[in-house]
Amino acid sequence: MLFGFLFMGLGMLGVILPLLPTTPLLLLALFFFVKGSEQFEIWFKETNLYKKHLEGFVREKAMTLKQKITINLFADVMIAIPFIILDNLWIRLLLLGVVGYKYYYFFTKIKTRPSK
Repeated sequence: MLFGFLFMGLGMLGVILPLLPTTPLLLLALFFFVKGSEQFEIWFKETNLYKKHLEGFVREKAMTLKQKITINLFADVMIAIPFIILDNLWIRLLLLGVVGYKYYYFFTKIKTRPSK
């Protein structure tokens, strides 16, 4: 339950701050609420936050182009940190592979739905 509230808070910050990806953080919150309590799962699914940012993805398994780009750019920044700091060729190649697969997955496996 604690992790559910933590990720929900971060997801709420993501609505305001463009660097935090709202959707994946709220998906994590939903996961922890489902594991923690059926009452919290029901409560969370009734919030405007869930309805605005997650309901479409959970129902349709699709994201808007803006959501995909925001999530990928945030992940790229996080991956760039160890890429810059570490001086190991194999780790850098692995990180580049992760970035490549991430884009492949998001743009070929997850449907793109129109923005509302």
